[in-house]
Amino acid sequence: MNKYNPQAIEAKWQAVWEREQLFRATEETERDRNFYLLVMFPYPSGRIHIGHVRNYAIGDLIARYQRLRGRNVLHPMGWDAFGMPAENAAAKQGVHPADWTWRNIDTMRRELKSMGLSYDWSREFATCDPRYAHWEQQLFLRLYQRGLVYRRSALVNWDPVDQTVLANEQVIDGKGWRSGAPIERRELWQWFLRITAYSDELLADLNSLTGWPDAVRTMQTNWIGRSHGVEFSFAIEGRSERLSVYTTRPDTLMGVTFCSIAAEHPLARLVAAHDAGAEAFIRECQCAGTSEEAVERMEKRGYDTGLKAIHPLTSARVPIFIANFVLMNYGTGAVMAVPAHDQRDFDFARHYRLPVQVVIQPSGQPLNGEQMTEAWTGAGVLVNSGPFTGLDHESAKQKIAATLVQLGIGKELVNYRLRDWGISRQRYWGNPIPMIHCPRCGVLPVPESMLPVALPNDVDLTGIGNPLERHPTWKHVSCPSCGEASLRETDTMDTFVESSWYFLRYCCPHLEDAALDRRLVDYWMPVNQYVGGIEHAVLHLLYARFFHKALRDLGEVTCNEPFTRLLTQGMVRKDTYRCPDHGWRYPADVVEQDGRLLCRTCQSVIEVGRNEKMSKSKFNIVDPNDLIAGYGADTARLFMLFAAPPERDLEWNDSGIDGAWRFLNRLWRLVHDMIDVIGCVPEVDGSVAVAAMDDDGLRQLRRKTHATIDKVSLDMERQQFNTGIAAVMELVGEGQHYLAAHTGQLGTAAKAVLRELAESAVILLNPYAPHITEELWRVLGHTTHLCRHRWPVADPEALRCQEMTIVVQVNGKLRTRLVVPVDLSQQELQAAAQADDRVRPWIADKSVRQVIVVPGRLVNIVVG
Repeated sequence: MNKYNPQAIEAKWQAVWEREQLFRATEETERDRNFYLLVMFPYPSGRIHIGHVRNYAIGDLIARYQRLRGRNVLHPMGWDAFGMPAENAAAKQGVHPADWTWRNIDTMRRELKSMGLSYDWSREFATCDPRYAHWEQQLFLRLYQRGLVYRRSALVNWDPVDQTVLANEQVIDGKGWRSGAPIERRELWQWFLRITAYSDELLADLNSLTGWPDAVRTMQTNWIGRSHGVEFSFAIEGRSERLSVYTTRPDTLMGVTFCSIAAEHPLARLVAAHDAGAEAFIRECQCAGTSEEAVERMEKRGYDTGLKAIHPLTSARVPIFIANFVLMNYGTGAVMAVPAHDQRDFDFARHYRLPVQVVIQPSGQPLNGEQMTEAWTGAGVLVNSGPFTGLDHESAKQKIAATLVQLGIGKELVNYRLRDWGISRQRYWGNPIPMIHCPRCGVLPVPESMLPVALPNDVDLTGIGNPLERHPTWKHVSCPSCGEASLRETDTMDTFVESSWYFLRYCCPHLEDAALDRRLVDYWMPVNQYVGGIEHAVLHLLYARFFHKALRDLGEVTCNEPFTRLLTQGMVRKDTYRCPDHGWRYPADVVEQDGRLLCRTCQSVIEVGRNEKMSKSKFNIVDPNDLIAGYGADTARLFMLFAAPPERDLEWNDSGIDGAWRFLNRLWRLVHDMIDVIGCVPEVDGSVAVAAMDDDGLRQLRRKTHATIDKVSLDMERQQFNTGIAAVMELVGEGQHYLAAHTGQLGTAAKAVLRELAESAVILLNPYAPHITEELWRVLGHTTHLCRHRWPVADPEALRCQEMTIVVQVNGKLRTRLVVPVDLSQQELQAAAQADDRVRPWIADKSVRQVIVVPGRLVNIVVG
């Protein structure tokens, strides 16, 4: 028997798959046999990390399983290649971003191939390829013509490190999602995609995405944030202007004790024009981000303008504050403040010693504004509300809203939290926005005949700000309409634009005269299974849904949603070790002594962080290349798929890798041991021999094989991949035990059952560990590729048990268990239970009043 050598086996089969193009997708079958499997494409940062291994192993398992089921699988790979990291790295290393990017792509492609991933590499592309950029610019112009693209001055999130604008979704904990720098608030001219035009459809169609995790659908629902409320206005004492606000809680109107406005509100600017304190406070507000998340996390501060708003129903005078937590781009940029029933208003009121007026009283919990420690935001009955006192809060919403409408100062509105998608980025390494600024004609689209707008190669990346803006010649062009000297748009597109339609281009990557081929797109779309991280729930996934719907309305696609089923895999986590004197340490720098972990260098006690996110800075990463070089790709894949359900975080431990390695060696030995006994001629018809079996042990072994087929098939459909591996491990163990117990000459039936067991184990494991199973398939005597075989189907006859275990009770108490034939009649079962030696002492000299039989489960003898 040859020793299991993963490096040699994996190199062999990877070469075979590539040479014979076994995973190349074609459009030669009926559409209903198609299966489009897509894993979110990576950013070419330079090397794959252990999260990539897990992510792509999950996707490849699904793709291989679907092929074995006879599906025509499209499983492509490409590169999300534009972005700030390439620009920063290129500037640091003195190379061009394109050179840095393509070099990284070559490295990562080689590493991904070493994992044995069954991609159709013929469809590979990178989004920085001028051909992809060309068609994206064309789609941009078509959206512009449809009114879905516009430009306006807007408050933006400014990343001072990356020197670019970020969308609200890209601000995490008040910091840039890539740089980690605190975000500032600036007002700039920006290009927007009108995603709000699809707010209702994006929300409604979430109900059709039953194959998506509930958590993702909930996150998108909350982000779109549809609300029904009323917009009305306060008069301002001594001024002609009115202060317009929007609220979803008109029932609390009688509890208003102040109003808050954004720092950018026109009224705030009027005050600042003659109030230095207000001007200074507004400048301070500019240092905060524009996202709701950033606002929620900051200390709530304000500045009293001295102005008074007049309550529309009571005529009470309430102060108007400029507040750092009110955003101009949400609602009207002004809010009515009800401290008793809004926590943010409550905190602000307590800080500035403003009144807290209770107007919603919960049942059985009388509230006192002076004694409250937090706002009451729940249900209740109105109090201190004049003619509305006594109404429940829902009825009060309708009554007060109607009153404001009747007074002519209000209107009921449906509002959304979702804002249009700002796509302008002030950087070089992105797709240029194809627009021209003419001093005579205004802003014009670049004619399609002049596409693509290509990036200049001679660019200086060492300065501050946008390199395209600083370029001496690139931005200077003639107006396509009047010929006047004009300027190109120097902003480039947000990289999420590229990832919002790449899945469509995979359907026709070599098309040269258009962005998309409607016939091929309709043939493959929608994506049957999408795999990626939940961190993209309100970034990529929401943008892609919008972009897809917009392209549908342009006639490019027909389906309403791009992704039918979504799997969001968990992260890979690993313990960290920190020495108080030497900082983060590698596991090799830590020793155990007397039950404590100590620094090998200074003997200080180590602080252990359990299952933390992997990070180079914390020395808790695992290099997948080292893993593959040491154990092989199959072991790495198997461990990643076995250690945790795919949607859960995976807690790394080295013993798990060793366990996966030992199992593959057991499988290797089992198949070779069986071949020594049964031979390697698979064409022997075992069905006759199996039908003639009279060995109970052999029948049980075959039942185990088919029960395993049944379980793994079900687990594959339910995406419980780890339990499927466990089932095959049990089957391999049963095969080993049977062989060990039957060392003599085996009959024809035994050989047939053992061959069926070995072949089933190999096929079932193929999606998990494709290299070793292809090799063992040949060891078993097959001459065709296992990846072209068919997934096994459990035999119902084999699953039928010949015997069953019955619990026997006397007066409800367990007395014994009986193993009886499954076809025993009810009368025979009762008789067997009463005749059992362990039951008779409990019923002797007693009257049997009743015998209760639960078929297939128990017999309960009632005596008295």
